Amino acid sequence: MEAFFVYLYRNISKPIMSVTSFIGKVNQLALAGTPFFFIIDFEKKKPLVYSFEDAAKENILFDIRGLRNYSKQKLNNFAHQIMPIQNSEDRYKTAFDMVQEHLNRGDSYLVNLTFPTEVSFDGNLKDLFHNAQSQYKVLFKDQFVSYSPECFVKIKGNTIYSYPMKGTISTAIPNAEQHVLGNPKEIAEHATIVDLIRNDLSFYASEVRVNRFRYLEQINVNPESLLQVSSEIEGTLKNDWKVNLGNLLWDMLPAGSISGAPKPKTLEIIRSVEADSRGYYTGVYGYFDGQNLDSAVAIRFLEKQENNFFYRSGGGVTSQSICSEEHQELLDKIYVPTF
Repeated sequence: MEAFFVYLYRNISKPIMSVTSFIGKVNQLALAGTPFFFIIDFEKKKPLVYSFEDAAKENILFDIRGLRNYSKQKLNNFAHQIMPIQNSEDRYKTAFDMVQEHLNRGDSYLVNLTFPTEVSFDGNLKDLFHNAQSQYKVLFKDQFVSYSPECFVKIKGNTIYSYPMKGTISTAIPNAEQHVLGNPKEIAEHATIVDLIRNDLSFYASEVRVNRFRYLEQINVNPESLLQVSSEIEGTLKNDWKVNLGNLLWDMLPAGSISGAPKPKTLEIIRSVEADSRGYYTGVYGYFDGQNLDSAVAIRFLEKQENNFFYRSGGGVTSQSICSEEHQELLDKIYVPTF
Protein backbone atom coordinates (compact mmCIF):
# COMPACT_ATOMS: atom_id res chain seq x y z
CA MET A 1 0.00 0.00 0.00
CA GLU A 2 2.85 2.42 0.80
CA ALA A 3 4.44 1.81 -2.60
CA PHE A 4 1.10 2.58 -4.27
CA PHE A 5 0.88 6.01 -2.64
CA VAL A 6 4.52 6.78 -3.55
CA TYR A 7 3.60 6.02 -7.16
CA LEU A 8 0.43 8.07 -6.83
CA TYR A 9 2.31 11.08 -5.48
CA ARG A 10 4.86 11.01 -8.28
CA ASN A 11 2.15 10.98 -10.92
CA ILE A 12 -0.34 13.55 -9.65
CA SER A 13 1.10 16.28 -11.89
CA LYS A 14 -0.38 14.72 -15.01
CA PRO A 15 -3.45 16.40 -16.53
CA ILE A 16 -6.74 14.94 -15.36
CA MET A 17 -9.26 15.32 -18.13
CA SER A 18 -12.26 13.26 -17.05
CA VAL A 19 -14.74 13.60 -14.23
CA THR A 20 -14.14 10.12 -12.83
CA SER A 21 -10.35 10.32 -12.90
CA PHE A 22 -10.27 13.75 -11.22
CA ILE A 23 -12.68 12.74 -8.48
CA GLY A 24 -10.92 9.43 -7.90
CA LYS A 25 -7.46 11.01 -7.79
CA VAL A 26 -8.46 13.71 -5.31
CA ASN A 27 -10.23 11.17 -3.10
CA GLN A 28 -7.17 8.91 -3.08
CA LEU A 29 -4.73 11.72 -2.29
CA ALA A 30 -6.92 13.16 0.45
CA LEU A 31 -7.40 9.74 2.06
CA ALA A 32 -3.63 9.22 1.98
CA GLY A 33 -3.00 12.63 3.54
CA THR A 34 -0.89 13.62 0.52
CA PRO A 35 -0.69 17.39 -0.14
CA PHE A 36 -1.69 18.60 -3.58
CA PHE A 37 -2.63 21.70 -5.56
CA PHE A 38 -5.63 21.68 -7.88
CA ILE A 39 -7.17 23.98 -10.45
CA ILE A 40 -10.48 23.47 -12.28
CA ASP A 41 -11.84 25.54 -15.14
CA PHE A 42 -15.35 26.99 -15.21
CA GLU A 43 -16.57 24.51 -17.82
CA LYS A 44 -15.04 21.60 -15.83
CA LYS A 45 -13.19 20.31 -18.88
CA LYS A 46 -9.54 20.88 -17.87
CA PRO A 47 -9.05 19.94 -14.20
CA LEU A 48 -5.45 19.54 -13.04
CA VAL A 49 -3.83 18.17 -9.90
CA TYR A 50 -0.17 18.69 -8.97
CA SER A 51 2.16 18.09 -6.10
CA PHE A 52 3.41 21.45 -4.81
CA GLU A 53 6.86 20.85 -6.27
CA ASP A 54 5.63 19.72 -9.68
CA ALA A 55 3.35 22.73 -9.96
CA ALA A 56 6.40 24.98 -9.50
CA LYS A 57 8.33 22.98 -12.12
CA GLU A 58 5.49 23.66 -14.56
CA ASN A 59 5.70 27.39 -13.74
CA ILE A 60 2.44 27.27 -11.83
CA LEU A 61 2.95 29.32 -8.68
CA PHE A 62 0.41 29.85 -5.94
CA ASP A 63 0.05 31.70 -2.67
CA ILE A 64 -3.02 30.75 -0.67
CA ARG A 65 -3.21 32.66 2.59
CA GLY A 66 0.56 32.43 2.94
CA LEU A 67 0.97 28.80 1.90
CA ARG A 68 3.05 28.97 -1.26
CA ASN A 69 5.16 26.74 -3.48
CA TYR A 70 7.93 29.26 -4.15
CA SER A 71 10.38 31.42 -2.24
CA LYS A 72 8.89 34.82 -1.59
CA GLN A 73 10.70 37.49 -3.59
CA LYS A 74 11.64 40.97 -2.52
CA LEU A 75 9.10 43.32 -4.02
CA ASN A 76 10.31 45.80 -6.60
CA ASN A 77 8.83 49.15 -7.47
CA PHE A 78 5.84 47.97 -9.46
CA ALA A 79 4.39 50.92 -11.32
CA HIS A 80 2.61 49.10 -14.14
CA GLN A 81 -1.06 49.87 -14.57
CA ILE A 82 -3.81 47.90 -16.25
CA MET A 83 -5.98 50.19 -18.34
CA PRO A 84 -8.87 49.40 -20.73
CA ILE A 85 -7.92 50.08 -24.33
CA GLN A 86 -11.40 50.79 -25.67
CA ASN A 87 -14.93 51.21 -24.41
CA SER A 88 -16.75 47.90 -24.63
CA GLU A 89 -20.14 49.07 -23.36
CA ASP A 90 -21.97 48.60 -26.69
CA ARG A 91 -20.89 44.95 -26.95
CA TYR A 92 -21.65 44.45 -23.27
CA LYS A 93 -25.14 45.92 -23.73
CA THR A 94 -25.96 43.36 -26.42
CA ALA A 95 -25.24 40.51 -23.98
CA PHE A 96 -26.93 42.38 -21.13
CA ASP A 97 -30.15 42.77 -23.15
CA MET A 98 -30.15 39.05 -23.96
CA VAL A 99 -29.80 38.26 -20.25
CA GLN A 100 -32.71 40.58 -19.46
CA GLU A 101 -34.91 38.69 -21.91
CA HIS A 102 -34.19 35.46 -20.03
CA LEU A 103 -34.80 37.13 -16.67
CA ASN A 104 -38.11 38.60 -17.83
CA ARG A 105 -39.22 35.15 -19.03
CA GLY A 106 -38.44 33.71 -15.61
CA ASP A 107 -35.61 31.50 -16.86
CA SER A 108 -33.33 32.78 -14.08
CA TYR A 109 -33.36 35.06 -11.06
CA LEU A 110 -29.71 36.06 -11.31
CA VAL A 111 -27.12 35.69 -14.07
CA ASN A 112 -23.44 36.43 -13.50
CA LEU A 113 -22.48 38.07 -16.79
CA THR A 114 -18.76 38.34 -17.52
CA PHE A 115 -16.83 40.04 -20.28
CA PRO A 116 -13.19 40.17 -21.47
CA THR A 117 -11.80 43.69 -21.78
CA GLU A 118 -8.65 44.28 -23.81
CA VAL A 119 -6.22 46.24 -21.66
CA SER A 120 -2.84 47.90 -21.95
CA PHE A 121 -0.20 46.35 -19.71
CA ASP A 122 3.53 46.88 -20.24
CA GLY A 123 4.68 44.51 -17.51
CA ASN A 124 4.85 40.74 -17.28
CA LEU A 125 2.61 38.27 -15.50
CA LYS A 126 5.29 37.00 -13.12
CA ASP A 127 6.05 40.45 -11.71
CA LEU A 128 2.34 41.13 -11.43
CA PHE A 129 1.87 37.90 -9.50
CA HIS A 130 4.63 38.70 -7.01
CA ASN A 131 3.51 42.30 -6.45
CA ALA A 132 -0.27 41.92 -6.23
CA GLN A 133 -1.44 41.87 -2.61
CA SER A 134 -4.17 39.30 -2.21
CA GLN A 135 -5.09 36.39 0.03
CA TYR A 136 -5.23 34.08 -2.99
CA LYS A 137 -2.93 34.24 -6.01
CA VAL A 138 -2.00 31.93 -8.85
CA LEU A 139 0.36 32.34 -11.81
CA PHE A 140 -0.42 29.76 -14.49
CA LYS A 141 2.65 29.51 -16.68
CA ASP A 142 2.77 32.59 -18.94
CA GLN A 143 -0.96 32.42 -19.59
CA PHE A 144 -2.77 34.17 -16.75
CA VAL A 145 -2.66 35.56 -13.24
CA SER A 146 -5.52 35.56 -10.76
CA TYR A 147 -5.30 37.57 -7.53
CA SER A 148 -8.60 36.67 -5.97
CA PRO A 149 -10.25 38.16 -2.89
CA GLU A 150 -12.91 35.42 -2.78
CA CYS A 151 -12.66 32.13 -0.92
CA PHE A 152 -14.52 29.25 -2.55
CA VAL A 153 -14.52 26.66 0.24
CA LYS A 154 -12.28 26.13 3.24
CA ILE A 155 -12.24 22.95 5.32
CA LYS A 156 -10.66 22.87 8.75
CA GLY A 157 -11.16 19.78 10.87
CA ASN A 158 -14.66 18.62 10.03
CA THR A 159 -15.99 22.13 9.42
CA ILE A 160 -16.53 23.54 5.94
CA TYR A 161 -16.84 27.25 5.22
CA SER A 162 -17.80 29.22 2.14
CA TYR A 163 -17.55 32.99 1.66
CA PRO A 164 -19.66 34.07 -1.34
CA MET A 165 -18.84 37.59 -2.51
CA LYS A 166 -21.57 39.64 -4.16
CA GLY A 167 -21.55 43.43 -4.31
CA THR A 168 -18.73 45.78 -5.29
CA ILE A 169 -18.53 49.55 -5.01
CA SER A 170 -15.81 52.17 -5.22
CA THR A 171 -15.12 54.17 -2.08
CA ALA A 172 -14.95 57.24 -4.32
CA ILE A 173 -18.76 57.15 -4.49
CA PRO A 174 -20.33 59.30 -1.74
CA ASN A 175 -21.75 57.20 1.11
CA ALA A 176 -20.48 54.06 -0.63
CA GLU A 177 -21.02 51.78 2.37
CA GLN A 178 -24.64 52.82 2.89
CA HIS A 179 -25.28 52.70 -0.86
CA VAL A 180 -24.11 49.11 -1.37
CA LEU A 181 -25.61 47.73 1.86
CA GLY A 182 -28.96 49.47 1.38
CA ASN A 183 -29.41 48.88 -2.35
CA PRO A 184 -32.47 46.57 -2.87
CA LYS A 185 -30.93 45.02 -5.98
CA GLU A 186 -27.68 44.24 -4.14
CA ILE A 187 -29.57 42.82 -1.15
CA ALA A 188 -31.66 40.49 -3.32
CA GLU A 189 -28.66 39.40 -5.39
CA HIS A 190 -26.57 38.56 -2.35
CA ALA A 191 -29.41 36.72 -0.60
CA THR A 192 -29.98 34.60 -3.72
CA ILE A 193 -26.35 33.49 -3.83
CA VAL A 194 -26.17 32.79 -0.10
CA ASP A 195 -29.25 30.58 -0.41
CA LEU A 196 -27.70 28.78 -3.38
CA ILE A 197 -24.42 28.12 -1.53
CA ARG A 198 -26.30 26.90 1.54
CA ASN A 199 -28.10 24.42 -0.68
CA ASP A 200 -24.83 23.29 -2.35
CA LEU A 201 -23.16 22.71 1.02
CA SER A 202 -26.14 20.82 2.42
CA PHE A 203 -25.50 17.89 0.07
CA TYR A 204 -22.34 17.08 2.05
CA ALA A 205 -22.68 18.99 5.33
CA SER A 206 -25.18 19.10 8.17
CA GLU A 207 -26.10 22.04 10.40
CA VAL A 208 -25.49 24.49 7.54
CA ARG A 209 -25.85 28.04 8.84
CA VAL A 210 -24.98 31.64 7.98
CA ASN A 211 -22.58 33.03 10.59
CA ARG A 212 -22.24 36.51 9.06
CA PHE A 213 -24.50 38.03 6.43
CA ARG A 214 -23.36 40.85 4.13
CA TYR A 215 -20.28 42.18 5.85
CA LEU A 216 -17.83 44.55 4.16
CA GLU A 217 -14.19 44.04 3.22
CA GLN A 218 -11.98 46.76 1.78
CA ILE A 219 -9.49 46.24 -1.04
CA ASN A 220 -6.86 48.90 -1.60
CA VAL A 221 -6.54 49.99 -5.21
CA ASN A 222 -4.57 53.05 -6.25
CA PRO A 223 -5.75 55.76 -6.10
CA GLU A 224 -8.86 54.63 -4.17
CA SER A 225 -10.37 51.48 -2.67
CA LEU A 226 -13.17 49.04 -3.32
CA LEU A 227 -15.71 47.70 -0.88
CA GLN A 228 -16.73 44.05 -1.33
CA VAL A 229 -19.78 42.49 0.33
CA SER A 230 -19.36 38.91 1.60
CA SER A 231 -21.10 36.39 3.84
CA GLU A 232 -19.76 33.47 5.87
CA ILE A 233 -21.55 30.11 5.66
CA GLU A 234 -20.57 27.12 7.80
CA GLY A 235 -21.48 23.45 7.90
CA THR A 236 -20.35 20.24 9.57
CA LEU A 237 -18.90 17.41 7.48
CA LYS A 238 -18.86 13.73 8.32
CA ASN A 239 -15.66 12.40 9.86
CA ASP A 240 -14.78 10.57 6.64
CA TRP A 241 -15.13 13.62 4.36
CA LYS A 242 -11.68 13.07 2.80
CA VAL A 243 -12.98 9.90 1.13
CA ASN A 244 -15.36 12.08 -0.91
CA LEU A 245 -13.38 15.31 -1.23
CA GLY A 246 -13.20 15.04 -5.02
CA ASN A 247 -16.96 14.52 -5.23
CA LEU A 248 -17.60 17.51 -2.96
CA LEU A 249 -15.45 19.87 -5.02
CA TRP A 250 -16.85 18.69 -8.33
CA ASP A 251 -20.48 18.80 -7.28
CA MET A 252 -20.25 22.36 -5.94
CA LEU A 253 -18.87 23.71 -9.22
CA PRO A 254 -19.25 26.11 -10.84
CA ALA A 255 -19.32 28.38 -7.81
CA GLY A 256 -22.72 29.98 -7.23
CA SER A 257 -21.35 33.51 -6.94
CA ILE A 258 -20.03 33.47 -10.52
CA SER A 259 -22.90 31.57 -12.14
CA GLY A 260 -26.34 32.38 -10.74
CA ALA A 261 -29.63 30.79 -9.78
CA PRO A 262 -31.15 28.44 -10.54
CA LYS A 263 -27.75 27.11 -11.48
CA PRO A 264 -28.45 24.58 -14.31
CA LYS A 265 -30.63 26.90 -16.41
CA THR A 266 -28.41 29.90 -15.66
CA LEU A 267 -25.36 28.03 -16.95
CA GLU A 268 -27.23 27.48 -20.21
CA ILE A 269 -27.87 31.22 -20.45
CA ILE A 270 -24.24 32.04 -19.76
CA ARG A 271 -23.09 29.69 -22.52
CA SER A 272 -25.52 31.29 -24.97
CA VAL A 273 -24.76 34.98 -24.30
CA GLU A 274 -21.06 35.18 -23.43
CA ALA A 275 -18.61 35.65 -26.28
CA ASP A 276 -16.43 32.62 -25.57
CA SER A 277 -15.72 29.95 -22.98
CA ARG A 278 -14.35 31.24 -19.68
CA GLY A 279 -11.64 28.62 -19.28
CA TYR A 280 -9.92 28.92 -15.91
CA TYR A 281 -11.50 32.32 -15.30
CA THR A 282 -14.17 31.89 -12.59
CA GLY A 283 -12.99 28.33 -12.04
CA VAL A 284 -11.39 27.46 -8.71
CA TYR A 285 -7.91 26.71 -7.43
CA GLY A 286 -6.65 25.61 -4.06
CA TYR A 287 -4.60 23.20 -2.01
CA PHE A 288 -4.95 20.29 0.37
CA ASP A 289 -2.14 20.28 2.94
CA GLY A 290 -2.68 16.72 4.10
CA GLN A 291 -5.33 17.64 6.67
CA ASN A 292 -7.18 20.79 5.62
CA LEU A 293 -8.24 22.48 2.40
CA ASP A 294 -8.44 26.08 1.22
CA SER A 295 -9.49 27.36 -2.19
CA ALA A 296 -10.40 30.46 -4.16
CA VAL A 297 -12.66 31.50 -7.01
CA ALA A 298 -10.45 32.50 -9.94
CA ILE A 299 -11.55 36.12 -10.34
CA ARG A 300 -9.51 39.33 -10.78
CA PHE A 301 -8.03 37.67 -13.81
CA LEU A 302 -5.47 38.96 -16.35
CA GLU A 303 -4.98 36.70 -19.35
CA LYS A 304 -2.29 36.83 -22.03
CA GLN A 305 -3.21 35.91 -25.59
CA GLU A 306 -0.15 36.08 -27.83
CA ASN A 307 1.06 39.66 -27.26
CA ASN A 308 -2.26 41.04 -26.05
CA PHE A 309 -3.74 41.17 -22.57
CA PHE A 310 -7.38 40.75 -21.59
CA TYR A 311 -8.87 41.36 -18.17
CA ARG A 312 -11.92 39.25 -17.42
CA SER A 313 -14.51 40.63 -15.04
CA GLY A 314 -18.25 40.79 -14.51
CA GLY A 315 -21.07 40.86 -12.02
CA GLY A 316 -24.53 39.65 -11.17
CA VAL A 317 -27.40 40.83 -13.37
CA THR A 318 -31.00 40.81 -12.15
CA SER A 319 -34.23 42.26 -13.53
CA GLN A 320 -33.47 45.39 -11.46
CA SER A 321 -30.04 45.92 -13.01
CA ILE A 322 -29.14 49.01 -15.01
CA CYS A 323 -26.76 48.32 -17.87
CA SER A 324 -24.49 51.33 -17.37
CA GLU A 325 -24.08 50.55 -13.66
CA GLU A 326 -23.27 46.89 -14.29
CA HIS A 327 -20.75 47.84 -16.96
CA GLN A 328 -19.13 50.33 -14.60
CA GLU A 329 -18.80 47.61 -11.95
CA LEU A 330 -17.07 45.46 -14.55
CA LEU A 331 -14.57 48.27 -15.17
CA ASP A 332 -14.13 48.97 -11.44
CA LYS A 333 -12.84 45.43 -11.04
CA ILE A 334 -9.93 46.07 -13.43
CA TYR A 335 -7.22 46.81 -10.90
CA VAL A 336 -4.09 45.61 -9.14
CA PRO A 337 -4.52 45.27 -5.34
CA THR A 338 -1.90 47.17 -3.36
CA PHE A 339 -0.83 47.45 0.26
